[in-house]
Amino acid sequence: MSDPKHDNLFANPLGDVPGFIFDQAVVDVFPDMISRSVPGYQTILSHCGELAARYVQSHTHCYDLGCSLGASTLAMRPNIEGRDATMIAVDNSAAMLSRCKTILETTSSQVETQLINADICDVYISNASLVVMNFTLQFVPLDKRLALLEKIYQGLNPGSCLIISEKLCFEPESLNSLLNDLHHQFKRAQGYSDLEISQKRDSIENVLVPESLDTHIQRLRACGFHSASPWFQCFNFCSLVAFK
Repeated sequence: MSDPKHDNLFANPLGDVPGFIFDQAVVDVFPDMISRSVPGYQTILSHCGELAARYVQSHTHCYDLGCSLGASTLAMRPNIEGRDATMIAVDNSAAMLSRCKTILETTSSQVETQLINADICDVYISNASLVVMNFTLQFVPLDKRLALLEKIYQGLNPGSCLIISEKLCFEPESLNSLLNDLHHQFKRAQGYSDLEISQKRDSIENVLVPESLDTHIQRLRACGFHSASPWFQCFNFCSLVAFK
């Protein structure tokens, strides 16, 4: 019997590959899936904790939007102990949030943590000193992304920070193809087969819609952020910081 925590969701031929959803099957393998699929993921998490230590202020809110199983929340909470700040973790997948609650309860923390099962586009942002969206915006419909970021900007306190981690697309197409190929080679090195890579790509196409780095930065500046820049990149995966 295979290890239920090992991601083998796309290991066998599926015929018509269904569109990717964050259901219980994905929840069961998600830590393995994301660590073997996103180069630099643990580095991003670690530095989110460091940025939380730097920017989360006393008596403010720290948001983890699209929290999945709470990895970003877990990285940040130890760094904001004693500040009377509140962690607010939001996800629209009830299965994800249920498992997230179980995981968070295994780690002792004095930081008040609220879990909200909702669409992040519908969540009110207020008194925020840090907002984190790690590989979340790419799943938001394109026509809702600007409004979401405008809402986040309005909810951030002056001098506060937004972290956005995303898969990117590039121009010219030759560069985009190279970075996609390097990403696929990374996945092969993590044990994924060509069949798994191909079927996962088909499943997530039109569900995860990447944009260019310039598009992200121009939109953030249009929202009012005075500074927006990448601070980490590996292949076609990037994390940006923006400041109000």
